[in-house]
Amino acid sequence: MNFHVLTLFPDMVMQGLDTSILRRALDRGLIRIEAVNIRDYTDNKHGKVDDYTYGGGAGLLMQAQPVYDAWKSVQDRLPSKARVVYMTPQGAVFNQDMAAEFSAEEDLIFLCGHYEGIDERVLEEIVTDEVSIGDYVLTGGELPAMVMIDSISRLIPGVLHNGESAGTDSFQNGLLEYPQYSRPESWHGKNVPGVLLSGDHAKVGEWRLAQSLERTKERRPDLYEAYVKAHPPQERKRRVKRTNPS
Repeated sequence: MNFHVLTLFPDMVMQGLDTSILRRALDRGLIRIEAVNIRDYTDNKHGKVDDYTYGGGAGLLMQAQPVYDAWKSVQDRLPSKARVVYMTPQGAVFNQDMAAEFSAEEDLIFLCGHYEGIDERVLEEIVTDEVSIGDYVLTGGELPAMVMIDSISRLIPGVLHNGESAGTDSFQNGLLEYPQYSRPESWHGKNVPGVLLSGDHAKVGEWRLAQSLERTKERRPDLYEAYVKAHPPQERKRRVKRTNPS
């Protein structure tokens, strides 16, 4: 999968994503990330990409021309029209379902704004998706774009060593993830739950689902209510059997 990030700070993007699992995915050719400097496409001799807003108000606005030309420099190289994701607090809130949807794309273009945002006319012309990572304001779109790229990349086959890892993450089945334990069996007087040492996969599955339900009910009642409505008790039992055959 190919990620193309239109930004004023390409080094920030590339350095932030050049570590750990994503670094290995890049080395193996499972993903490709390029950061395109919007400033390279301005027609202003001083490299200026922003100006005052019509109608007055505080702050500067990124101009349409350099943003459009940076986008066109990417789109012209692609075999088909790519989705353009504009990072904005006005967009739909990013979630795991959205990550899964985006992971099916061959190319994604992320547009990172700064200052007071970007001229509305170019947004209307090139943007297909407006996305937010939460109800707060950041200095620019780079960090949200990096968050999304990390989340989406984990769902691409081969990126994670363990093929089951992404499938058991929080939100993947609509619930928060169950608690997990590693060696030693006893630490600071706290023991690993006995069911996890039993070797009984069915019981382990039941325990994990029960823990996920309890944790979700306590911490995210909105997710819990949605899950209970969609999965009556009998369906929950069938899901445990399918996932953890005895």
